[in-house]
Amino acid sequence: MILVTGGAGFLGSRTTRRLVARGEAVRVLVHSRERAEKRGRLDGLDVDLMEGDVTRPNTLNAAFSGVQAVVHTAAIAVEKGDLTYEKVNFEGTVNVVDGAQEAGIRRFVNICQLGAQADLPYRFLASKGRAQDYVAASGLEWTALRPSVLWGPEDEFANTFARLAPLTPLIFPRIGGEDAKFQPVWVEDVVTFIVGALDDPDTFGEEYELAGPEVLTLGEIESRTLQAVGARRVMVSLPMPVMKAIVAVMEKALPAPPVTRSLLELLGVANYATDNAIYRFVPDPRPMTPENMRPYMREFTVGETLVKYLGRE
Repeated sequence: MILVTGGAGFLGSRTTRRLVARGEAVRVLVHSRERAEKRGRLDGLDVDLMEGDVTRPNTLNAAFSGVQAVVHTAAIAVEKGDLTYEKVNFEGTVNVVDGAQEAGIRRFVNICQLGAQADLPYRFLASKGRAQDYVAASGLEWTALRPSVLWGPEDEFANTFARLAPLTPLIFPRIGGEDAKFQPVWVEDVVTFIVGALDDPDTFGEEYELAGPEVLTLGEIESRTLQAVGARRVMVSLPMPVMKAIVAVMEKALPAPPVTRSLLELLGVANYATDNAIYRFVPDPRPMTPENMRPYMREFTVGETLVKYLGRE
């Protein structure tokens, strides 16, 4: 049996679906069964759905019983209340690793992050870097994947721009300059890599940068997203001090803001691969083009956007 943590999430649910499709027995660890069922990402799948909180080790013991491998995807990009980067991304990973060791599980695939390092001043990347350091020192048969930003249905990257479109009917803010570069990777390509790596002993003890075939500025990604949803806007660059002020207001006013100051800081960190390993298992990675985005993206209504960012979804 394979345990997928964060199994109702964007990446975790698609990994679960692929593993089930190839005949694997899968246990899905979710923070809330009720919320997982409401999202519906695991509908129709024959999986062992189990509640557990990676920040509370005493809730995890049963999840490891009878498991031969762990795919650890549970993490947060936006902090909420006491769910901080350090508590979820770092301490949560420590708890999952320790639980796997105690249960005698050897195989461990960790979803890290491109550019993550423990000594960085950016708390999100530092938390993911510290987590990977712990995995690497565990003695498990681990593999670490470091994807760039993920895109695909229900992502919280391109869809953020699509959600903001109805609130900006004439102009749209161009965020970041030419230095803010990304190499977005299609979520299903990352899933293909995860599934391929699971059974490949040559990947034990290795870290892999995963990215798509194109390096894009954030402005180019915004433009492609607007094209995909058929929204025509005049792009206007905003100075970073202005963006920080706007985001600070959103953090105070919205329970679930689309971006935080911690994430805004990451625009100063290169998010493209220096050694893209995606081709190891994905010979033809999908580019993030309007044509590839259009089948699943749509222009949101003002009401849908407000429901999302007011935390009522």
